[in-house]
Amino acid sequence: MAKTIFEELGGRYERQGDYLIPCLNVPAEEEQPIGTWGQWHLDYLKQYRRVTYTNLLTSGKLNAYLADIDRQAQERFEQLIEGMKQAQGITERLKEENALEWVQRLNNVRACAREIVEKEIIYA
Repeated sequence: MAKTIFEELGGRYERQGDYLIPCLNVPAEEEQPIGTWGQWHLDYLKQYRRVTYTNLLTSGKLNAYLADIDRQAQERFEQLIEGMKQAQGITERLKEENALEWVQRLNNVRACAREIVEKEIIYA
């Protein structure tokens, strides 16, 4: 019996009853911590980009990819917050003078920055 392309490339089959099942192994992947942004992107990939998710998973690059997305999103989030704080005059002096207004304005900036990061990085 002629070898299949799978066998020519070093693959092997295992007999289970009347069937030959290919023995497939996913490459080992270095575990890296994945934060909230990475988890949100993982959910997005699973739900809307299944082919990309499967390709990353089977190539052993999913964890590194998600850790990189998480890092990029966190850096962009912090950049946006600092830029918006400066543009809107949210300073430590405002915090001392009117803490409630400072909290309100800072929460607004954080919400805006989060929406931008989600649109640019997480759900793109």
